[in-house]
Amino acid sequence: MRKSHPIRRVVLAGAATVSGIVLLLSLKPASDPGSAQAAGGAAPPAAASPQGGAQAAGSGTVTGDAAQTQYGAVQVRLTMNNGKIAQAEAVQAPKGGRSDQITANAVPKLNQAAVTAGSADIDAVSGATYTSAGYKESLQSAIDKMKASAGSSQGSGSQGSGGGAQDSGGAQATVVNGSVAQTQYGPVQVRITVSGGKITKAETIQAPKGGRSDQITADAVPKLNQAAVTAGSADIDAVSGATYTSAGYKESLQAALDQAGG
Repeated sequence: MRKSHPIRRVVLAGAATVSGIVLLLSLKPASDPGSAQAAGGAAPPAAASPQGGAQAAGSGTVTGDAAQTQYGAVQVRLTMNNGKIAQAEAVQAPKGGRSDQITANAVPKLNQAAVTAGSADIDAVSGATYTSAGYKESLQSAIDKMKASAGSSQGSGSQGSGGGAQDSGGAQATVVNGSVAQTQYGPVQVRITVSGGKITKAETIQAPKGGRSDQITADAVPKLNQAAVTAGSADIDAVSGATYTSAGYKESLQAALDQAGG
């Protein structure tokens, strides 16, 4: 009986040791995956935040000002992505008669050129000089608006100041309708947009129509609108073959300028 006590102690000590080892081994697998998941879970949110901010900057849709040409208005709308032109489209372009064919040929080429160049520094399309010039003018306006908007949102120094000046000028723009001028062939009425003391846009909201007047109006009005913006006053030349329409246009234009404060 006395000899059995030491053996029993050895057996009990060995069993205790084995139990301790088993317990330690069972704890290690539970702790390793937990630490790995914690490390893996912390990284993605940190990476996702900067990416989201970069995509939001300089993105959106902006429409440039309508540019008046000899054959009609041209206006460009851009879709921007991270400060780059992703899509360009003409929402206004000359139409009617031969202009339909010219527009159908030129506009897709101009749209593609704008996306490729990423700026308004694009070549005119052969045979569409006026449309190309109007397109580039409206395109530059859209780019300027997007830059001003991005500069304002980022709060950058010089860009923010320039954008503010442009935004302020846009906000203070005044639209005035001149009085209706009665001519031998029908009424003529002009609407102008004035910003910073200058005519930025002129359009005819009434003009002689019917019969031959339709052709005369279609030819004369775009020229008169362009002349008003260029001259910045009612001191413009009459369009050949549209004497009465020109006289009525100048009368209504002067009335609009008087209302806008000269």
